[in-house]
Amino acid sequence: MYQLHYFPSNANAAPHMVLEELGQAYELVLVDRANNAQKSEEYLAINPNGRIPTLVDGGLVLSEAAAIVLHLVDQHPEANLAPRIGAPERAKFYQWLIFLTNSLQEELMIWQYPDRLTGTEAAATEIVRDGAERRAGAYLDVIEQHLETNGPLFLGDKLSAADFYLVMLARWARPMSNPPRSRPHIARLLDMVTALPAVRRAYEHEGVTGEIC
Repeated sequence: MYQLHYFPSNANAAPHMVLEELGQAYELVLVDRANNAQKSEEYLAINPNGRIPTLVDGGLVLSEAAAIVLHLVDQHPEANLAPRIGAPERAKFYQWLIFLTNSLQEELMIWQYPDRLTGTEAAATEIVRDGAERRAGAYLDVIEQHLETNGPLFLGDKLSAADFYLVMLARWARPMSNPPRSRPHIARLLDMVTALPAVRRAYEHEGVTGEIC
């Protein structure tokens, strides 16, 4: 059985949605960020980075949300949440998943936590935050343009794990001045994916209620 170490609405959300869509048995283990549990000796023993999530799969301990997602889709190819390995569509799947985690997610993290870069300097914090929001907005525009031509999902009409990943990031980005849902093709994708029972169950299991993204 898989074991997913999580905190509500953190980067565990994408792997959690994938687990639910796969229909695999798993256990949720709360890492209470409110009490800084991600920095506890117990948690650092399995994830020295002190970040959430971590997936335990038998003797394998895996961190980084995108890596966990890739592992899950590879372990369960019958679910068709990624194209077959070696296919051109698989390369595009890699492209979008890495774009989401390496570009959009990175800017959203800076936007949410600018003080990690600036310390207590208020003016610098606002400059960093504004810049990150602009860059995140530009990345969302890239996704919108792709979906307009190639949608409604990242891989056309085929659901993939990349779509779940965007749902997670869109939830984080809701407070932006120009949030993801302000873009009609992104909004359409979000409506399609958040209507899936697996997505609803994942957030409910994390104690998240109300609008998802």
